[in-house]
Amino acid sequence: MTNYKAKKSNLKNLLSQSGMDLDGLERNTSIPRAQLNEYLSKKVMNLNTAMTISRELNCNIEDLYVWASDKK
Repeated sequence: MTNYKAKKSNLKNLLSQSGMDLDGLERNTSIPRAQLNEYLSKKVMNLNTAMTISRELNCNIEDLYVWASDKK
């Protein structure tokens, strides 16, 4: 079995690709900007938050992070 771990946040890149900034994401999701800033610096978000953000950015939940695996 392969285990995965979020290596780093991909939120900044996804925001850029979507043409949205943190203010827009905050406005559209009601997630406080301070919390969004934490997600930019890799803090792992819970599943509900990840779903909300991924729907807003039109991406998959997996796209929110760069992933590392323990598979050798």
